[in-house]
Amino acid sequence: MRVMNNDTPPAVRSGTEALWAALGGAPALLDRVTYGGAPGRLPARLPVMDLARATVAVAGLAAVERAGLPGPVRVDDGAVATAFVSERHLRVDGRAPVNFAPLSRFWRAADGWVRTHANYPHHEAALREALGVPEGPGAAEAVAAAIGGRTAVDVETAVYAAGGLAVALRTPAEWAAHPQGREVAARPLLTRERLDGAAPRRRTGRLRVLDLTRVIAGPVATRTLALLGADVLRIDPPGNPELPDQHADTDVGKRTAALDLDRRADRRTFDELLDAADVLVTGYRPGALDRFGLHRPGLVTARLSAWGDRGPWAERRGFDSLVQVATGIAVVEGSAEEPGVLPAQALDHGTGYLLAAAVLRTLTEQDRDGGTRLVRVALARTGHWLTHGLPRSPALPGPAAGPVDPEPYLTESEGPLGRLRYARSPVTYEDGPVDWARPPGVAGTDAPVWSEPGPSGDGPAPGARG
Repeated sequence: MRVMNNDTPPAVRSGTEALWAALGGAPALLDRVTYGGAPGRLPARLPVMDLARATVAVAGLAAVERAGLPGPVRVDDGAVATAFVSERHLRVDGRAPVNFAPLSRFWRAADGWVRTHANYPHHEAALREALGVPEGPGAAEAVAAAIGGRTAVDVETAVYAAGGLAVALRTPAEWAAHPQGREVAARPLLTRERLDGAAPRRRTGRLRVLDLTRVIAGPVATRTLALLGADVLRIDPPGNPELPDQHADTDVGKRTAALDLDRRADRRTFDELLDAADVLVTGYRPGALDRFGLHRPGLVTARLSAWGDRGPWAERRGFDSLVQVATGIAVVEGSAEEPGVLPAQALDHGTGYLLAAAVLRTLTEQDRDGGTRLVRVALARTGHWLTHGLPRSPALPGPAAGPVDPEPYLTESEGPLGRLRYARSPVTYEDGPVDWARPPGVAGTDAPVWSEPGPSGDGPAPGARG
């Protein structure tokens, strides 16, 4: 077991220091983080392991700060590397997950490459509609032929116009010259705003987190908050549930309910939930939820997007794999002739842990200063930090690192979905939780109510200063 603190090479600590500064944390607290553990790697040309290590470190540091604990926060490379590919280690009654659908992949266009994302049925339907491909056998071959006869940007434009997702491969220089690339580069990694002087909405009992996120980044953030004791209630539309394996991986520790916000009764239920929430986390496109009037005085709102909330792509849907393609990461990890990928959905996972840290830090500051608060992060901004702001650390002392052995960092549980094998959270600290309190249930079947009644005078919420 390698344990390092003040004698850790500066470059190993630099990512954590940069993120903690962006979060407004006190520099003195950085000495509470120890780095070590079994050698683990996420091998890449870009400093992916450094991003992973730093985002997990600040999530743990924000947790011990909020709980008033001395730490230490333990950043175990093996645990981090395993958790950043948690979806690959998932087993449901021994069955391996489906992480990408057949039409979610790279395709050759007439002048380069396109990557599509068609995991959700409605996105697959939009992709086929844009390309004139009928449903049924031979769809992959037909998509390949349709894309092969068009330019990459033409495919990107047509598929997005139809409501689907396709992104043309760009080099780092092409992204830097693109209007959205310039917008992303001009913005900070994350923003935290105090909107007014309202009193916090904190009640006695558990912290209440209303989760309106999908896929990996947002659910990783709320999964982490659930680990730390929050009552996390995820809401999905009844006709568009989360993909089963994504749900099994990222909804551990939470409850999930289905509400149609266009139905009057469901909307009233949702408004009552939001009225009683402490934190709202959203992962939809900027502006997509505005019509539902989500503002509440004293609420902490955390907004996650793919491309950022400004610029010509602000309202576009996006996923980690597509952000890698647009921003030049796929070229760096491969080439313009043969694009590559990061060794993990690292923008998703890293942004998720960063978002959890930002929520915790904001709650800590809100306890002191009050105010309605707004936190914003974006996958593209995390990608920009990976490519432009994060120095690569040297190898940590110890045995040479090959592929990480995941077994010490996996566990199993029985629940409504069956026997689950899953990755433990890498967010660990002295006297902290070691696992989630509950396995995931059947998606959308929990009652849309908070798990505890209103104010009870029972004392401070877990994870809050007592």
